[in-house]
Amino acid sequence: MSSVITRRVVACISACASVMASPALAQEVTAHAGIASASLCADAYVLAVVPMESIAALSWQVDQPVSSAPPWSRGLPKAWPDAARLLELAPDLTVFGAGEAGRTGRLLEQSGRDVFELAWADDFDAVRGNLRALGSVLGQPDRAQSAIAELDARLAALARRASGREQAPRMAYLSASGGSAGAGTYVDAAIAAAGGINVVAERGAAGWTRSDPEFALTLEADIVLTSFFIDGYAGTFNRARRHAAYRRLLDHPDRAEIPAGLWPCAGPRLIDAAELIADAIDAWEADR
Repeated sequence: MSSVITRRVVACISACASVMASPALAQEVTAHAGIASASLCADAYVLAVVPMESIAALSWQVDQPVSSAPPWSRGLPKAWPDAARLLELAPDLTVFGAGEAGRTGRLLEQSGRDVFELAWADDFDAVRGNLRALGSVLGQPDRAQSAIAELDARLAALARRASGREQAPRMAYLSASGGSAGAGTYVDAAIAAAGGINVVAERGAAGWTRSDPEFALTLEADIVLTSFFIDGYAGTFNRARRHAAYRRLLDHPDRAEIPAGLWPCAGPRLIDAAELIADAIDAWEADR
């Protein structure tokens, strides 16, 4: 890769637009360069945009239950946000999740390596922006646009499904930590895309909420969404697994467990989560 390439590319994406690579980035990563992902979130974007033969490494989490990476990718070399490991792998470009490049990214830049950091995403617009920005710097704009076109088609199909229902169910998300997701989260975006109403946001919560047993005891929903209970990481913060206040939600007759690998962040697989939520809504409506 030429030294004229800017040593750090940071995608800055708002809810409606993305900041594309500047003219200084006119020289792109070659189409068959070795690309490494250093995080679980970055894995999903790399798999969506980078040709299989051009992926040099995926994150160490690719073999964990929280990953939804395809079987063929699990045999690739493993990367993690450590400068020594990434210098050993020597990819042409390392992709980090939002806010994850940090000191490692700076050390790689100082060593002459190229770094791309995804922007934080909380909705489908930001997912589109990340796809465009990564596709641009990789010299794969057509692959990125194809991924966006598929996303848009699937969102349109969800909208048609929602328009044919008699009622939008009130839904609540519960994480293994006992927290939930209010307005402005990608869970909220997935619920809306599926045709549901996020009751947690309806009650005034914004962002990711922390464990609150009293709130859980008063929460009423037609459908309860859970995630990371079966395939998440076990830890001392997983209060909802043990605290009695959450049992009524976990035992809800219309509970849908969403695979953790679909939404460790707002990425290209968020649409899969939205479609599973829509399936839960259809099942709920059929039982009414």
